[in-house]
Amino acid sequence: MTDYNQQLEDLKNGVIESITIEKEDFLEFRTVLIAREDFKHFRGTAYHHGTTVYTYTVEPSK
Repeated sequence: MTDYNQQLEDLKNGVIESITIEKEDFLEFRTVLIAREDFKHFRGTAYHHGTTVYTYTVEPSK
């Protein structure tokens, strides 16, 4: 099982620039993401075939 929480922490702390999530992993990833208090700081950009790339933003999304 992938440790999405650790990946999100690494993204927040600038250790990595982005996280790429494939369609088959999205629901598991989303469950971890929305459980975080800072989830509005993570911005996902969807691409073809269900791939989503997440980045961290200083300002939360509205």
